[in-house]
Amino acid sequence: MNKPLVVIFTAICLDAVGIGLIFPILPHLLQDVTQTQDIAFYVGLMTALYAAMQFVFAPVLGALSDTIGRRPVLLISLAGAAINYAIMAFAPSLTLLLIGRAIAGLTSANMSVASAYITDISPADQRARRFGLFNAMFGAGFIIGPVLGGLLGDYWLRLPFIAAAVLNTCNLLLALFVLPESRTLESCTPSRRKIDLATLNPLRPLKWIVSMKGLLPIVLVYFVFSAAGESYGTCWALWGFDTFGWNSFWIGLSLGAFGICQTLCQAFLPGPATRLLGERWSVMTGIAAAAIALLVMALASQGWMIFAIMPVFTLVGIGNPAFQALATRTVAPDRQGELQGVLASTVSLASIIAPLGFSSLYFVTRQNWPGGIWLSVIALYAIAVPLVLMSTRTRGECLDHQR
Repeated sequence: MNKPLVVIFTAICLDAVGIGLIFPILPHLLQDVTQTQDIAFYVGLMTALYAAMQFVFAPVLGALSDTIGRRPVLLISLAGAAINYAIMAFAPSLTLLLIGRAIAGLTSANMSVASAYITDISPADQRARRFGLFNAMFGAGFIIGPVLGGLLGDYWLRLPFIAAAVLNTCNLLLALFVLPESRTLESCTPSRRKIDLATLNPLRPLKWIVSMKGLLPIVLVYFVFSAAGESYGTCWALWGFDTFGWNSFWIGLSLGAFGICQTLCQAFLPGPATRLLGERWSVMTGIAAAAIALLVMALASQGWMIFAIMPVFTLVGIGNPAFQALATRTVAPDRQGELQGVLASTVSLASIIAPLGFSSLYFVTRQNWPGGIWLSVIALYAIAVPLVLMSTRTRGECLDHQR
């Protein structure tokens, strides 16, 4: 494996560790600063604010990375994350916590720019495998992050945020001193060598999505999958406490177990699954596995059941790398950053709507049936089925219609 890939994968792993550190203790932090026990709405608000800023600025930063290079945009993103965690480590009020999340959302281009970086340096026939490793490294971060966050949070509530700030600073230094630029002036077409102010319009990608034949179904699948994925970050800690009486350590341990299964799945299964089942049925198999696991979670009465179902639950990851590779073939090489920015914007749009919806729904159901929230996630995955069928059917028609 070449050095740029090692650096990118290491940076993504460290980034995931920093994110995972705060999940087990965020509800307790919000209880501390708001002086209330019912903080489901505030969890949704924090997530939605981050996503709203990401929705506006991720396409802008993605388009900038096509013009000025991946490396400087990635450095800006990592610096913003470090500042966010530093603010959250010492913020005495909800207002300052929200300001920190807004800064992080404004600069949150690391995942989309890293994806574009991998596309730049990877032949088309290796992208699915490398995206699988990309996702696996993110999952590896979640093995360490939540467990460490739970342990540190039980010692001192603010300590995980300090650790996350330190990790992101290390991430920034790693990229600053080791990571080379993946795009050169010669790799850009003449029209992409100057900053086009029109590309900085955050609403421009919406027109691009509609005008390019075959891209809309892919974007809609990303939206549905992302909306479903937001349920875990919004409700997992609250549900674990309400259903099983888990403390920060057990919440972190459960997320760490999920990270182990996810890493193993995405490191070894996407390539064989795609060859055996094809892109369409890899994704469909993942949806079926997620539905089975979510049903068990909804009905579970003991914590060990969640750990037992983890291997099945993480099979949803076998289709994601293949689907990412499919998306990269819809546009030309000099627009990969813009594409990844559009997909990040789509994810962010889902992340604005879904956390508020899930947190509100959880507030209604938590007294009688906290696990009922997972049935709504099954319903979202059901919506994705026809979209997956449509997007895989049209995969060969996109590139000729992009201009």
